[in-house]
Amino acid sequence: MSTKQKRFILPEDEIPKYWYNIQADMKTKPMPPLNPKTKEALKPEDLYPIFAKELCQQELNQTDAWIEIPEAVREMYKYYRSTPLVRAYGLEKALGTPAHIYFKNESVSPIGSHKLNSALAQAYYCKEEGITNVTTETGAGQWGAALSYAAKVFGLEAAVYQVKISYNQKPYRRSIMQTFGATVTASPSMSTRAGKDIITRNPNYQGSLGTAISEAIELAMNTPNCKYTLGSVLSHVTLHQTIIGLEAEKQMEMAGEYPDMVIGCFGGGSNFGGICFPFMRHTILDGKQTRYIAAEPASCPKLTRGKFQYDFGDEAGYTPLLPMFTLGHNFSPANIHAGGLRYHGAGVIVSQLLKDNLMEAVDIQQLESFQAGCLFAQAEGIIPAPESCHAIAATIREANQCKESGEEKVILFNLSGHGLIDMASYDQYLAGNLMNYELKDEDIQKNLNEIKDM
Repeated sequence: MSTKQKRFILPEDEIPKYWYNIQADMKTKPMPPLNPKTKEALKPEDLYPIFAKELCQQELNQTDAWIEIPEAVREMYKYYRSTPLVRAYGLEKALGTPAHIYFKNESVSPIGSHKLNSALAQAYYCKEEGITNVTTETGAGQWGAALSYAAKVFGLEAAVYQVKISYNQKPYRRSIMQTFGATVTASPSMSTRAGKDIITRNPNYQGSLGTAISEAIELAMNTPNCKYTLGSVLSHVTLHQTIIGLEAEKQMEMAGEYPDMVIGCFGGGSNFGGICFPFMRHTILDGKQTRYIAAEPASCPKLTRGKFQYDFGDEAGYTPLLPMFTLGHNFSPANIHAGGLRYHGAGVIVSQLLKDNLMEAVDIQQLESFQAGCLFAQAEGIIPAPESCHAIAATIREANQCKESGEEKVILFNLSGHGLIDMASYDQYLAGNLMNYELKDEDIQKNLNEIKDM
């Protein structure tokens, strides 16, 4: 095959039929989530009031490495999968690097990001259980858009709580959700007890994913025939996203190469795990030497500066206690434009993998991320989402190191979404109005001290 081939697409019959569950192969299993009342290990039935039953089973499944993708979900995947694996010749040339750079282009999905991979699955399982309504939270709006569309596909009604700062920063994602028929509410709101309590404490609070999760869970628990759905963090979400890496494996074979490093931006872990976990199984089982790099915002550095401990996944304390790297569920992230990464904790699988040194993490300042995004857009013709810019910035760092050392390494990153509805953010960057946010160690420690008895 020509070394100058740029795009690699799988035939329809090679789209994966199974998701990959890395928990089954991990030498050290993730610690169990705990019931916050009893402090006992969570059982699937403990989650039944919140999630569809099949998703509860998937969440705690540590034995089955392969979970079959339902036929109805696979049929919907065929509308946009496989997504292209692209050799970034333009970026390589712009950097003058000997590295071979590839990206998995998840921005080609109908809603413009990887989030649809799990939204379709979660909506399907809810429909199969006879559920009629679903709730969720969203930051930048990509998950909310995906869930809104998936709900419509399977005949469900969707209610979305969007983090207030993103609700105002990204009005067109709100419009997309509403176009698909969803109800969208800025969070924190006065429509839930959790929202009212937060607004009472801090009337001008611009919200966080932890806040929006609390509101969405409360609505689900108080609405008949309604379940909550989640766009990242939890293990079943990352499971559904592994179709990204499973496709990329086959496509890298088509390209005749294998990655020396795999990179994803990091908020809660869904797109990072989606691209990395299928490759990581070869590291766990076969000793394959590959680096896995999570790129998180410097203003929300749970992996690089957080603490591993049990913590709630939301601000009001409605979720189970999760063993995670966390900045504290009461952490108030800075108002950066990468709204999908403004989350206080990491998923339990990623947290255990980081503890076991099977992956690494870097933090990226806001200005560096947008600089990387602009360079990528100029070199490859795709404007990336602010979240994806973090993965691109980490890739550029590694490619520049290859330039300095002369090493011809293979780098794969996940382009988790496009930024065509984030142009207000780029306007702010190009006008010089964005800034970096410095987070002091004492502020992080103070926040963690408030939850040390979890």
